[in-house]
Amino acid sequence: MESEALTGSSQTMTMHLPQKSTPQQDHNSLPEASPKPYNNNHKKSFVTSLMEAATLRTPSFKEDTYFVSHLKSSEKKALQELKNKLMDSHNDCSMWEIPLLSNGDERADVILLKFLRARDFRVQDSYNMLVKCLSWRSEFSADNVVEEDLGFKELEGVVAYMQGYDREGHPVCYNAYGVFRDKDMYERIFGDEEKLKKFLRWRVQVLERGINLLHFKPGGVNSIIQVTDLKDMPKRELRVASNQILSLFQDNYPEMVARKIFINVPWYFSMVYSMFSPFLTQRTKSKFVIAKEGNVAETLYKFIRPEDIPVQYGGLSRPSDLNNGPPKPASEFTVKGGEKVNIQIEGIEAGATISWDIAVGGWDLEYSAEFVPNAEGSYTIAVEKPRKISPSQEAIHNSYTSRETGKMVLSVDNTTSRRKKVAAYRYIVRKSSALALV
Repeated sequence: MESEALTGSSQTMTMHLPQKSTPQQDHNSLPEASPKPYNNNHKKSFVTSLMEAATLRTPSFKEDTYFVSHLKSSEKKALQELKNKLMDSHNDCSMWEIPLLSNGDERADVILLKFLRARDFRVQDSYNMLVKCLSWRSEFSADNVVEEDLGFKELEGVVAYMQGYDREGHPVCYNAYGVFRDKDMYERIFGDEEKLKKFLRWRVQVLERGINLLHFKPGGVNSIIQVTDLKDMPKRELRVASNQILSLFQDNYPEMVARKIFINVPWYFSMVYSMFSPFLTQRTKSKFVIAKEGNVAETLYKFIRPEDIPVQYGGLSRPSDLNNGPPKPASEFTVKGGEKVNIQIEGIEAGATISWDIAVGGWDLEYSAEFVPNAEGSYTIAVEKPRKISPSQEAIHNSYTSRETGKMVLSVDNTTSRRKKVAAYRYIVRKSSALALV
Protein backbone atom coordinates (compact mmCIF):
# COMPACT_ATOMS: atom_id res chain seq x y z
CA MET A 1 0.00 0.00 0.00
CA GLU A 2 1.29 3.43 -0.88
CA SER A 3 2.45 5.65 1.98
CA GLU A 4 0.19 8.51 3.01
CA ALA A 5 3.11 10.88 2.33
CA LEU A 6 2.90 10.00 -1.36
CA THR A 7 -0.77 10.59 -2.01
CA GLY A 8 -0.07 13.63 -4.18
CA SER A 9 -1.54 16.54 -2.25
CA SER A 10 -1.23 20.04 -3.71
CA GLN A 11 -0.76 23.54 -2.40
CA THR A 12 -1.40 26.78 -4.25
CA MET A 13 0.06 30.14 -3.26
CA THR A 14 -1.39 33.12 -5.10
CA MET A 15 0.51 36.39 -5.35
CA HIS A 16 -1.21 39.58 -6.55
CA LEU A 17 0.99 42.23 -8.12
CA PRO A 18 -0.87 45.32 -6.87
CA GLN A 19 -0.26 44.37 -3.22
CA LYS A 20 3.43 44.83 -2.55
CA SER A 21 4.65 42.93 0.48
CA THR A 22 7.44 43.60 2.91
CA PRO A 23 9.88 40.87 3.97
CA GLN A 24 8.10 40.65 7.31
CA GLN A 25 4.73 40.22 5.60
CA ASP A 26 6.19 37.51 3.38
CA HIS A 27 7.45 35.71 6.48
CA ASN A 28 4.09 35.90 8.23
CA SER A 29 2.24 34.52 5.20
CA LEU A 30 4.36 31.39 4.80
CA PRO A 31 2.69 27.96 4.91
CA GLU A 32 2.78 26.17 8.22
CA ALA A 33 5.87 24.13 8.89
CA SER A 34 5.73 20.65 7.37
CA PRO A 35 6.05 17.53 9.50
CA LYS A 36 9.42 15.83 9.77
CA PRO A 37 10.39 13.83 6.65
CA TYR A 38 9.59 10.15 6.62
CA ASN A 39 12.53 8.04 7.75
CA ASN A 40 12.38 4.26 7.82
CA ASN A 41 15.83 3.90 9.43
CA HIS A 42 15.38 4.09 13.17
CA LYS A 43 19.03 3.43 13.91
CA LYS A 44 21.23 6.46 14.42
CA SER A 45 23.57 7.04 11.51
CA PHE A 46 27.25 7.62 12.14
CA VAL A 47 26.91 11.31 11.25
CA THR A 48 23.89 11.70 13.54
CA SER A 49 25.82 10.20 16.44
CA LEU A 50 28.70 12.51 15.65
CA MET A 51 26.39 15.51 15.57
CA GLU A 52 25.22 14.62 19.06
CA ALA A 53 28.77 14.18 20.24
CA ALA A 54 29.86 17.50 18.81
CA THR A 55 26.89 19.63 19.72
CA LEU A 56 24.16 18.17 21.86
CA ARG A 57 26.43 17.21 24.74
CA THR A 58 27.68 20.76 25.16
CA PRO A 59 25.53 23.68 26.30
CA SER A 60 23.99 25.67 23.49
CA PHE A 61 25.98 28.82 22.85
CA LYS A 62 24.42 32.07 24.03
CA GLU A 63 25.97 35.22 22.63
CA ASP A 64 26.99 37.92 25.08
CA THR A 65 25.14 41.26 24.86
CA TYR A 66 28.20 43.18 26.13
CA PHE A 67 26.11 45.45 28.34
CA VAL A 68 28.24 46.10 31.41
CA SER A 69 25.02 46.51 33.41
CA HIS A 70 24.18 42.85 32.62
CA LEU A 71 27.42 41.53 34.09
CA LYS A 72 27.67 39.82 37.44
CA SER A 73 29.51 41.78 40.13
CA SER A 74 32.47 39.40 39.83
CA GLU A 75 32.58 39.97 36.06
CA LYS A 76 32.48 43.75 36.46
CA LYS A 77 35.35 43.47 38.91
CA ALA A 78 37.32 41.34 36.43
CA LEU A 79 36.77 43.92 33.69
CA GLN A 80 38.12 46.71 35.87
CA GLU A 81 41.08 44.60 36.98
CA LEU A 82 41.94 43.84 33.36
CA LYS A 83 41.86 47.57 32.55
CA ASN A 84 44.13 48.31 35.49
CA LYS A 85 46.67 45.67 34.48
CA LEU A 86 46.62 46.90 30.89
CA MET A 87 47.04 50.50 31.97
CA ASP A 88 50.12 49.59 34.03
CA SER A 89 51.85 47.93 31.08
CA HIS A 90 50.29 49.23 27.85
CA ASN A 91 49.08 52.78 28.41
CA ASP A 92 48.51 53.41 24.70
CA CYS A 93 47.10 50.41 22.83
CA SER A 94 44.27 49.80 20.41
CA MET A 95 42.59 47.16 18.26
CA TRP A 96 40.65 47.85 15.08
CA GLU A 97 41.34 51.55 15.64
CA ILE A 98 39.57 51.41 19.01
CA PRO A 99 41.64 52.67 22.00
CA LEU A 100 41.37 49.99 24.66
CA LEU A 101 41.81 52.33 27.62
CA SER A 102 39.57 55.18 26.52
CA ASN A 103 37.36 56.25 29.42
CA GLY A 104 33.68 55.64 28.79
CA ASP A 105 34.22 54.01 25.36
CA GLU A 106 31.79 51.09 25.19
CA ARG A 107 33.60 49.72 22.15
CA ALA A 108 36.71 49.11 24.26
CA ASP A 109 34.60 47.26 26.83
CA VAL A 110 33.26 44.99 24.10
CA ILE A 111 36.77 44.01 23.03
CA LEU A 112 38.05 43.50 26.57
CA LEU A 113 34.99 41.42 27.46
CA LYS A 114 35.74 39.15 24.50
CA PHE A 115 39.13 38.29 25.98
CA LEU A 116 37.64 37.85 29.43
CA ARG A 117 34.87 35.64 28.14
CA ALA A 118 37.37 33.50 26.21
CA ARG A 119 39.20 32.79 29.49
CA ASP A 120 36.14 32.46 31.73
CA PHE A 121 36.87 35.84 33.35
CA ARG A 122 40.22 34.73 34.73
CA VAL A 123 41.94 38.10 34.70
CA GLN A 124 45.57 36.99 34.46
CA ASP A 125 44.83 34.49 31.68
CA SER A 126 42.79 37.10 29.81
CA TYR A 127 45.56 39.66 30.24
CA ASN A 128 48.19 37.24 28.92
CA MET A 129 46.03 36.43 25.91
CA LEU A 130 45.40 40.11 25.21
CA VAL A 131 49.09 41.08 25.45
CA LYS A 132 50.11 38.24 23.14
CA CYS A 133 47.41 39.30 20.68
CA LEU A 134 48.61 42.92 20.71
CA SER A 135 52.15 41.71 20.04
CA TRP A 136 51.02 39.43 17.21
CA ARG A 137 48.94 42.17 15.57
CA SER A 138 51.95 44.47 15.62
CA GLU A 139 54.36 41.87 14.20
CA PHE A 140 51.85 40.65 11.64
CA SER A 141 50.83 44.21 10.69
CA ALA A 142 47.22 43.05 10.97
CA ASP A 143 45.84 46.61 10.85
CA ASN A 144 47.11 47.01 7.28
CA VAL A 145 46.36 43.59 5.83
CA VAL A 146 42.91 44.48 4.47
CA GLU A 147 44.39 46.89 1.92
CA GLU A 148 47.05 44.51 0.59
CA ASP A 149 46.98 42.73 -2.76
CA LEU A 150 48.20 39.25 -1.88
CA GLY A 151 47.67 37.76 -5.32
CA PHE A 152 44.93 35.27 -4.49
CA LYS A 153 42.28 36.45 -6.96
CA GLU A 154 41.56 32.84 -7.99
CA LEU A 155 40.57 32.06 -4.39
CA GLU A 156 38.30 35.09 -3.92
CA GLY A 157 34.68 33.99 -3.70
CA VAL A 158 35.74 30.32 -3.81
CA VAL A 159 37.88 29.29 -0.82
CA ALA A 160 37.08 31.93 1.80
CA TYR A 161 34.85 34.97 1.41
CA MET A 162 32.41 37.23 3.22
CA GLN A 163 28.92 37.20 1.71
CA GLY A 164 25.67 38.52 3.15
CA TYR A 165 24.30 38.40 6.68
CA ASP A 166 22.39 35.96 8.82
CA ARG A 167 18.87 36.61 10.11
CA GLU A 168 20.24 38.44 13.15
CA GLY A 169 22.55 40.68 11.13
CA HIS A 170 25.85 38.83 11.61
CA PRO A 171 28.19 38.95 8.58
CA VAL A 172 28.68 35.46 7.12
CA CYS A 173 32.04 34.01 6.12
CA TYR A 174 32.04 30.98 3.81
CA ASN A 175 34.94 28.52 3.67
CA ALA A 176 35.38 25.74 1.11
CA TYR A 177 38.66 23.90 0.58
CA GLY A 178 37.55 21.30 -1.95
CA VAL A 179 39.51 23.01 -4.75
CA PHE A 180 42.72 21.84 -3.09
CA ARG A 181 42.04 18.25 -4.11
CA ASP A 182 43.68 19.38 -7.31
CA LYS A 183 47.38 18.66 -6.71
CA ASP A 184 48.59 21.50 -8.93
CA MET A 185 46.39 23.96 -7.05
CA TYR A 186 47.59 22.58 -3.72
CA GLU A 187 51.26 22.90 -4.68
CA ARG A 188 50.73 26.40 -6.02
CA ILE A 189 49.20 27.58 -2.72
CA PHE A 190 50.83 25.36 -0.07
CA GLY A 191 53.96 24.10 -1.82
CA ASP A 192 56.41 25.47 0.73
CA GLU A 193 56.52 27.34 4.01
CA GLU A 194 56.61 30.78 2.40
CA LYS A 195 53.52 30.00 0.33
CA LEU A 196 51.72 28.76 3.43
CA LYS A 197 52.58 31.96 5.31
CA LYS A 198 51.23 34.02 2.44
CA PHE A 199 48.00 31.99 2.40
CA LEU A 200 47.58 32.44 6.15
CA ARG A 201 47.99 36.18 5.68
CA TRP A 202 45.30 36.14 2.99
CA ARG A 203 43.00 34.12 5.26
CA VAL A 204 43.49 36.71 8.02
CA GLN A 205 42.68 39.40 5.45
CA VAL A 206 39.29 37.78 4.76
CA LEU A 207 38.52 37.61 8.49
CA GLU A 208 39.56 41.23 9.04
CA ARG A 209 37.16 42.30 6.29
CA GLY A 210 34.37 40.61 8.21
CA ILE A 211 35.42 42.19 11.50
CA ASN A 212 35.32 45.62 9.86
CA LEU A 213 31.56 45.04 9.46
CA LEU A 214 30.99 44.59 13.20
CA HIS A 215 29.51 47.27 15.46
CA PHE A 216 31.61 46.79 18.61
CA LYS A 217 28.87 48.17 20.81
CA PRO A 218 26.60 46.68 23.49
CA GLY A 219 23.53 45.11 21.94
CA GLY A 220 25.01 45.41 18.44
CA VAL A 221 26.38 42.86 16.00
CA ASN A 222 29.74 41.92 17.50
CA SER A 223 30.60 38.61 15.85
CA ILE A 224 30.38 36.78 12.53
CA ILE A 225 28.97 33.47 11.31
CA GLN A 226 31.30 30.91 9.74
CA VAL A 227 30.01 28.36 7.22
CA THR A 228 32.56 25.67 6.34
CA ASP A 229 31.91 23.36 3.39
CA LEU A 230 33.63 20.01 3.96
CA LYS A 231 32.78 18.60 0.54
CA ASP A 232 35.86 17.15 -1.16
CA MET A 233 38.11 18.64 1.52
CA PRO A 234 41.54 16.96 1.32
CA LYS A 235 41.85 16.26 5.02
CA ARG A 236 45.41 14.96 5.12
CA GLU A 237 46.97 17.59 2.89
CA LEU A 238 45.34 20.47 4.75
CA ARG A 239 46.14 19.24 8.24
CA VAL A 240 49.02 21.69 8.79
CA ALA A 241 47.21 24.68 7.27
CA SER A 242 43.98 23.90 9.13
CA ASN A 243 45.72 23.62 12.49
CA GLN A 244 47.61 26.87 11.96
CA ILE A 245 44.48 28.75 10.89
CA LEU A 246 42.51 27.43 13.84
CA SER A 247 45.25 28.17 16.35
CA LEU A 248 45.82 31.67 14.95
CA PHE A 249 42.12 32.54 15.04
CA GLN A 250 41.52 31.15 18.53
CA ASP A 251 44.54 32.97 19.96
CA ASN A 252 43.89 36.35 18.38
CA TYR A 253 40.16 36.62 17.60
CA PRO A 254 38.33 35.52 20.76
CA GLU A 255 34.54 35.45 20.66
CA MET A 256 34.51 36.76 17.08
CA VAL A 257 32.41 33.84 15.82
CA ALA A 258 28.82 33.46 16.98
CA ARG A 259 28.18 30.18 15.20
CA LYS A 260 30.19 27.65 13.18
CA ILE A 261 28.10 25.81 10.62
CA PHE A 262 29.67 22.76 8.98
CA ILE A 263 27.92 21.67 5.77
CA ASN A 264 28.26 18.71 3.40
CA VAL A 265 29.68 16.72 6.31
CA PRO A 266 31.16 13.48 4.92
CA TRP A 267 31.48 10.13 6.62
CA TYR A 268 35.08 10.80 7.65
CA PHE A 269 34.17 13.92 9.64
CA SER A 270 35.12 12.09 12.81
CA MET A 271 38.74 12.20 11.75
CA VAL A 272 38.52 15.91 10.89
CA TYR A 273 36.77 16.61 14.18
CA SER A 274 39.33 14.65 16.17
CA MET A 275 42.04 16.67 14.44
CA PHE A 276 40.42 19.96 15.47
CA SER A 277 39.06 18.91 18.86
CA PRO A 278 42.26 19.26 20.94
CA PHE A 279 42.49 22.89 19.87
CA LEU A 280 38.87 23.71 20.72
CA THR A 281 37.38 24.99 23.96
CA GLN A 282 34.02 23.73 25.19
CA ARG A 283 32.61 27.18 24.49
CA THR A 284 33.77 26.91 20.87
CA LYS A 285 32.28 23.43 20.50
CA SER A 286 28.93 24.75 21.77
CA LYS A 287 28.74 27.00 18.70
CA PHE A 288 28.84 24.09 16.23
CA VAL A 289 25.99 23.27 13.85
CA ILE A 290 26.50 20.26 11.59
CA ALA A 291 24.64 19.49 8.34
CA LYS A 292 25.36 16.30 6.46
CA GLU A 293 25.22 16.11 2.68
CA GLY A 294 21.67 16.58 1.37
CA ASN A 295 20.65 18.67 4.37
CA VAL A 296 22.53 21.87 3.57
CA ALA A 297 19.74 24.22 2.47
CA GLU A 298 17.38 23.14 5.25
CA THR A 299 20.10 23.90 7.81
CA LEU A 300 21.22 27.22 6.33
CA TYR A 301 17.64 28.50 5.96
CA LYS A 302 17.29 28.29 9.74
CA PHE A 303 19.98 30.92 10.18
CA ILE A 304 20.28 32.83 6.88
CA ARG A 305 17.62 34.20 4.55
CA PRO A 306 17.68 32.52 1.11
CA GLU A 307 18.47 35.75 -0.76
CA ASP A 308 21.75 35.88 1.20
CA ILE A 309 22.69 32.22 0.68
CA PRO A 310 24.92 31.39 -2.34
CA VAL A 311 23.17 29.49 -5.11
CA GLN A 312 25.47 26.48 -4.72
CA TYR A 313 24.02 25.96 -1.24
CA GLY A 314 20.35 26.20 -2.17
CA GLY A 315 19.97 29.99 -1.97
CA LEU A 316 19.37 32.77 -4.49
CA SER A 317 22.57 34.81 -4.20
CA ARG A 318 24.86 34.91 -7.22
CA PRO A 319 28.25 36.67 -7.38
CA SER A 320 26.88 38.96 -10.10
CA ASP A 321 24.23 40.22 -7.64
CA LEU A 322 26.70 41.47 -5.05
CA ASN A 323 27.41 44.79 -6.77
CA ASN A 324 23.72 45.69 -7.12
CA GLY A 325 23.08 46.79 -3.55
CA PRO A 326 21.08 44.90 -0.90
CA PRO A 327 19.52 41.66 -2.20
CA LYS A 328 15.86 41.68 -3.14
CA PRO A 329 13.81 39.84 -0.50
CA ALA A 330 12.58 36.33 -1.22
CA SER A 331 9.52 34.48 -0.04
CA GLU A 332 10.12 31.13 1.65
CA PHE A 333 7.93 28.05 1.59
CA THR A 334 8.18 24.33 2.18
CA VAL A 335 7.25 21.46 -0.09
CA LYS A 336 6.07 18.42 1.83
CA GLY A 337 6.76 14.90 0.70
CA GLY A 338 4.03 13.84 -1.73
CA GLU A 339 3.00 17.45 -2.39
CA LYS A 340 2.86 19.71 -5.45
CA VAL A 341 3.10 23.46 -4.90
CA ASN A 342 1.80 25.99 -7.41
CA ILE A 343 2.92 29.61 -7.03
CA GLN A 344 0.49 31.90 -8.86
CA ILE A 345 1.67 35.44 -9.68
CA GLU A 346 -1.43 37.32 -10.80
CA GLY A 347 -2.05 40.75 -12.28
CA ILE A 348 0.56 40.64 -15.06
CA GLU A 349 -0.36 43.18 -17.74
CA ALA A 350 0.15 42.91 -21.48
CA GLY A 351 3.67 43.93 -22.47
CA ALA A 352 5.09 43.43 -18.96
CA THR A 353 8.23 41.37 -18.42
CA ILE A 354 8.37 39.16 -15.36
CA SER A 355 11.69 37.79 -14.10
CA TRP A 356 11.90 35.23 -11.34
CA ASP A 357 14.34 33.20 -9.26
CA ILE A 358 13.37 29.97 -7.57
CA ALA A 359 15.37 27.44 -5.57
CA VAL A 360 14.48 24.23 -3.76
CA GLY A 361 17.00 22.72 -1.38
CA GLY A 362 18.20 19.41 -2.80
CA TRP A 363 15.78 19.70 -5.74
CA ASP A 364 15.26 16.11 -7.02
CA LEU A 365 11.74 17.01 -8.12
CA GLU A 366 9.83 18.27 -11.16
CA TYR A 367 9.61 21.95 -12.00
CA SER A 368 7.68 23.89 -14.63
CA ALA A 369 6.48 27.41 -15.42
CA GLU A 370 3.52 28.53 -17.51
CA PHE A 371 1.68 31.72 -18.36
CA VAL A 372 -2.11 31.58 -18.13
CA PRO A 373 -3.92 34.43 -19.99
CA ASN A 374 -7.08 35.92 -18.46
CA ALA A 375 -9.03 36.07 -21.73
CA GLU A 376 -11.35 33.19 -22.49
CA GLY A 377 -10.23 31.14 -25.44
CA SER A 378 -6.55 32.02 -25.01
CA TYR A 379 -4.09 29.19 -24.68
CA THR A 380 -1.83 28.52 -21.72
CA ILE A 381 1.80 29.03 -22.71
CA ALA A 382 4.44 26.61 -21.49
CA VAL A 383 7.29 28.94 -20.55
CA GLU A 384 9.33 26.10 -19.07
CA LYS A 385 8.15 22.58 -19.77
CA PRO A 386 7.97 20.15 -16.84
CA ARG A 387 11.38 18.64 -16.18
CA LYS A 388 13.17 16.77 -13.44
CA ILE A 389 15.63 18.96 -11.57
CA SER A 390 18.74 17.28 -10.19
CA PRO A 391 19.76 17.63 -6.52
CA SER A 392 22.82 19.67 -7.52
CA GLN A 393 20.84 22.22 -9.57
CA GLU A 394 21.41 25.83 -8.53
CA ALA A 395 18.64 28.42 -8.39
CA ILE A 396 16.70 28.87 -11.63
CA HIS A 397 16.53 32.34 -13.15
CA ASN A 398 14.21 33.06 -16.08
CA SER A 399 12.00 35.78 -17.55
CA TYR A 400 8.96 36.09 -19.81
CA THR A 401 7.32 39.01 -21.63
CA SER A 402 3.56 38.69 -21.79
CA ARG A 403 1.51 39.64 -24.84
CA GLU A 404 -1.71 39.77 -22.86
CA THR A 405 -2.86 40.07 -19.27
CA GLY A 406 -2.74 36.96 -17.12
CA LYS A 407 -0.82 35.14 -14.45
CA MET A 408 2.41 33.18 -14.16
CA VAL A 409 2.30 29.79 -12.47
CA LEU A 410 5.49 28.24 -11.10
CA SER A 411 5.10 24.59 -10.09
CA VAL A 412 7.31 22.32 -8.01
CA ASP A 413 6.15 18.73 -7.90
CA ASN A 414 7.45 16.64 -5.01
CA THR A 415 4.83 13.89 -5.21
CA THR A 416 7.38 11.12 -5.85
CA SER A 417 9.36 11.89 -2.69
CA ARG A 418 8.74 11.42 1.01
CA ARG A 419 11.11 14.19 1.99
CA LYS A 420 10.14 17.73 2.94
CA LYS A 421 12.16 20.42 1.16
CA VAL A 422 12.74 24.09 1.89
CA ALA A 423 12.34 26.50 -1.00
CA ALA A 424 12.32 30.19 -1.89
CA TYR A 425 11.39 32.44 -4.79
CA ARG A 426 11.23 36.10 -5.75
CA TYR A 427 10.18 38.01 -8.84
CA ILE A 428 10.31 41.40 -10.51
CA VAL A 429 7.82 42.81 -13.02
CA ARG A 430 8.98 45.51 -15.42
CA LYS A 431 6.40 47.68 -17.12
CA SER A 432 8.17 49.66 -19.85
CA SER A 433 10.29 52.18 -17.89
CA ALA A 434 8.62 51.43 -14.53
CA LEU A 435 9.97 48.76 -12.20
CA ALA A 436 7.76 46.95 -9.71
CA LEU A 437 9.25 44.70 -7.09
CA VAL A 438 7.01 42.26 -5.30
